[in-house]
Amino acid sequence: MKIYRLERQQKLALGLDEAWAFFSNPRNLERITPKDLHFRIFTDLPDAVYTGLMIGYRLRVPPGLPVTWWTEIKSVEAPFRFVDEQRAGPYRMWFHEHRFRAIDGGVEMTDILHYAMPLGPLGRLAHALFVRRQVRQIFAHRVAVLEGLFGGVA
Repeated sequence: MKIYRLERQQKLALGLDEAWAFFSNPRNLERITPKDLHFRIFTDLPDAVYTGLMIGYRLRVPPGLPVTWWTEIKSVEAPFRFVDEQRAGPYRMWFHEHRFRAIDGGVEMTDILHYAMPLGPLGRLAHALFVRRQVRQIFAHRVAVLEGLFGGVA
C-alpha cells in the first residue's frame, strides 16, 4: 500500500484558545471546505470534538459522485492537537493530525495528512491523474478561507 503525505502550515492572527475554539468545533468544517464538494454533515454535533466522536457527512467528488464518509476523532489534546481518521469513505486510509502552537502575534496551525488510495495500481493512477491535485486544492482553499477569516501573521 502506497501512503501519501501532505503537510501544510499556516500562521493566523488569533490566539491559541480562539484557534482551538474554531478548529475543534466540527460545524466549522463546512465553512472551510470548497462549495463545489457539496459537503454536508448529517450527524448531530457537539460544540467541540472529543476522543471517540463519530462524524458522518456526505459530499460529491469530481465528477460529482456522491460519497458518504465517516470520521472518528481518535485523539484530543486541547488546545494543541487532535487527530481524525476515516472509518468509512473513499480512501483506503485517511489519518489527519491538526496541531496548534502559540507564536508571536498569533497561532501556527499545522495539518499533517497521511492517506492511501484503494484499488492498488488503479488507485495509484487515479492519485497521479487527479486525486493528488484535488487534495492539494482542498487544503489551498482552506488556507485562503482562513486567511480571509482571521488574517495572517508575517
